[in-house]
Amino acid sequence: MYYEIVPMDRSHIGQIAALEAACFSTPWSAAMLEEELFNPQASFLVAEDGEGNILGYAGLHVVLDEGYIDNIAVEPDARRHGVASALLDVYCRFGAANLAFLTLEVRASNLPAIGLYEKYGFQRAGVRRGYYQRPREDALIMTRTFSRPEAEGHL
Repeated sequence: MYYEIVPMDRSHIGQIAALEAACFSTPWSAAMLEEELFNPQASFLVAEDGEGNILGYAGLHVVLDEGYIDNIAVEPDARRHGVASALLDVYCRFGAANLAFLTLEVRASNLPAIGLYEKYGFQRAGVRRGYYQRPREDALIMTRTFSRPEAEGHL
């Protein structure tokens, strides 16, 4: 399956909003996604096939040296083809060069996503009880820390 990882732009908003609605019980709206285009702390990426169809997307917010992954969503027909891995890999490579850590929340029952995050070095750091609605469920907080030479005093 061919796809390219590109920055989100205005032309992607409609497809991403539809993907959000298909994947999440409390999806981000098109207006919320569009606001992120102008947020200097945000980086949203899409996996796009050669015909302009969005196969998946991910969002990251950075505050100082902390990264917060908002969502990773993949079209059902594109799952198990490396799309989520490719999106997560971009953020992990960015994190290794620029951040102290990356963190995210994931439904406690979402075993495929938990497995993916563990494969990329994320570890369980806590639980947010009743975080998700429809259905109500706990979120696992997963974090990956990075060892940066400048943070240790080695330049």
